[in-house]
Amino acid sequence: MQPRKKATLHLLNGLEFQGYSFGYEHPADGEVVFSTSMVGYPESLTDPSYAGQILCITYPLIGNYGVPEDKIVDGLSEFYESEKIWVRAVIIADYSFEYSHWNAKKSLDAWLKEHKIPGIYGIDTRELTKILRESGSMLGAIVPEGFSKPEKIADPNLENQVDVVSCKEIIKYGSGKKKVVLVDCGVKHNILRCLIKRGVEVTRVPWNYDFNTLDYDGLFISNGPGNPAFCGEAVEHIREALKGDKPICGICMGNQLLSIAGGAKTFKLKYGHRSHNQPVRMTGSDKCFITSQNHGFAVDTETIGDDWEPLFINMNDGTNEGIRHKTKPFFSAQFHPEASSGPTDTEFLFDEFIKLL
Repeated sequence: MQPRKKATLHLLNGLEFQGYSFGYEHPADGEVVFSTSMVGYPESLTDPSYAGQILCITYPLIGNYGVPEDKIVDGLSEFYESEKIWVRAVIIADYSFEYSHWNAKKSLDAWLKEHKIPGIYGIDTRELTKILRESGSMLGAIVPEGFSKPEKIADPNLENQVDVVSCKEIIKYGSGKKKVVLVDCGVKHNILRCLIKRGVEVTRVPWNYDFNTLDYDGLFISNGPGNPAFCGEAVEHIREALKGDKPICGICMGNQLLSIAGGAKTFKLKYGHRSHNQPVRMTGSDKCFITSQNHGFAVDTETIGDDWEPLFINMNDGTNEGIRHKTKPFFSAQFHPEASSGPTDTEFLFDEFIKLL
């Protein structure tokens, strides 16, 4: 057992949790959120949708299977969901200093140190999660022993997180007769993998790029972090694309931006949907799916325009999980059909999009 150094989690409401520091030894602040996923911490930590957030993982034992190597294949990470860790810090109950897995190359502790991401373990994550469920996600700071608590905690919801995580230049992947433009709002690499393996050429563009100037067969709007209200430029470009008939598909943030372009409004969820076990039902049917999700905002179903209809509904709280146009080939999902990590029950949505091209 390595020597333990104390650390404190400070919540905006004044509550404090005492634990121990691991990973990078430095203060970190952000929005404290929780995920009930049992596995997949390498994928979750590299998911750009977690930008600006301190992630509490409710599964009690973390780090036991280590971290795979950062292997890049054809411009994409083979085992991660982006090129870096995006969470501001990690909160867990019990950290496993000993790891074992056929694909592990290093410990979670060492990986966090490399990316300068702090962590805290040894706190009651069950109690913390109950607080976040009752009071809602809130700002917080992790402060290791010997450091000072920040005077003010930065609120990531007041910043354009999509602009932080999006690519800054056009990137091309794959080859094929059909061309797909992907608006990068913080795309997970498995979305790109799912499109590429279906034999299309993907042109990844920055979130505010005017893709209407490009030649393409279909438009794909990716996931991403934060408040969709900051993405007005992207909404205007999507609204212009809606005047045509080329297929459009959105995931997560993509669902929200497509909905806003179609006239709907969004709102912030009390504590968000972050897990591998969110049940959704396809409207007009009895089909239910178990989905992977990571978002803090949702579309207000009551504000969807007359030309649109809900495509999926969350079975836990009744919130919107996707929309579709009544006459044109436009649809979206609030959950992650590409999973990684999580269930792959809804990966067929990529096939539906490709069929429309």
